[in-house]
Amino acid sequence: MSTHAIIRRRTRLTSLWVLCATALTAPAFAQQVPASSASTAMPEMDMGSMPGMDISHGKHGAPPAKPAAPARATSAQPAATSSSMGSMSGMDMGAMSGMDTGSTSGMPGMKTSHGQRGAPTASSTSTPAAPALPPGPADPAAYLAKLEAMPMTGMDMADDQRFGKVLINQLEATRADGITGQAWDAQAWYGGDRNRLLLRSEGARSAGHVQEGDIEALWSHAIATFWDSTLGVRHDFGNGPGRNWAAFGVQGLAPYWFDIEVTGYAGSGGRTAARFKAEYELLITQRLILQPEFEANLYGKPDPVWRLGSGLSDASLGLRLRYEIRREFAPYIGLVWQRVFGGTADLRRAEGKSVFDRQIVAGVRIWF
Repeated sequence: MSTHAIIRRRTRLTSLWVLCATALTAPAFAQQVPASSASTAMPEMDMGSMPGMDISHGKHGAPPAKPAAPARATSAQPAATSSSMGSMSGMDMGAMSGMDTGSTSGMPGMKTSHGQRGAPTASSTSTPAAPALPPGPADPAAYLAKLEAMPMTGMDMADDQRFGKVLINQLEATRADGITGQAWDAQAWYGGDRNRLLLRSEGARSAGHVQEGDIEALWSHAIATFWDSTLGVRHDFGNGPGRNWAAFGVQGLAPYWFDIEVTGYAGSGGRTAARFKAEYELLITQRLILQPEFEANLYGKPDPVWRLGSGLSDASLGLRLRYEIRREFAPYIGLVWQRVFGGTADLRRAEGKSVFDRQIVAGVRIWF
């Protein structure tokens, strides 16, 4: 082989090596140059032949008829980058396995349709549309007035209704030291939750006539939860002359479910009096109920006609066991202890009477 032929062959091999080296180093060089230069130096790559990759090129980077979301330019990239990447818009990801961005034939439950600039279109299911709100009233004031005028049957608080009740708490026969008698304790009221007309009466009868009794007419007004104030009059009748009193006090339900009545009285001639009553209901069963009751009476000055002394006049403690055949009707039996004190006890002793009585009682409790 001649010298010229050897030189030509070496020259060809050197040129081929240079071309291979240039082809290998071109991608790395393209990453280092500016985006505008890279887009100019690198020819457009047709990746449509790759499996699952279908890229259709638009004109000047504009999205084609079936667009995909183009890459957005960030603050770290110049605006030219988004322009140069426009040639890669139109990439169809629908051919990729398991991914369907434009149709319903891809991954189950995954459907994303992109419009221009990556914004979801109306067919996107990622953000459901809010339900339409009903139109509001044209005139809110007239609308509210119409609502207030509408009847709300069953929705009102019914605190303006009027109710009534009659409770005969004790209607009983008594027996003490071989002497029989009768006694009562009753009340009735009518009104609403705040204001009521209240009637109360109690007394005892023996030997065919009333020994002592009283009746009260009171106006009851709610002053707190479970508590009422009372204001009215009281009239005493029995063996002595009739007495009239102005009455005032409170009644209600104390803690631990004690029914309390505290009433003060002022009468003619400077007479004063006070009464305290307390009751409690102990449920042995839902129908068998034990009812303790305590009552005490005090007077400011003696009243010999009524055989009453000043100070604590008398006190009684009763235990009654009732069975409620119905809530409105309950017979009972019980024991009552009574004792007089102070000047009243002295007057009883002067008459040769006992200051202490123990009674056996039987009666019925009724309300309606």
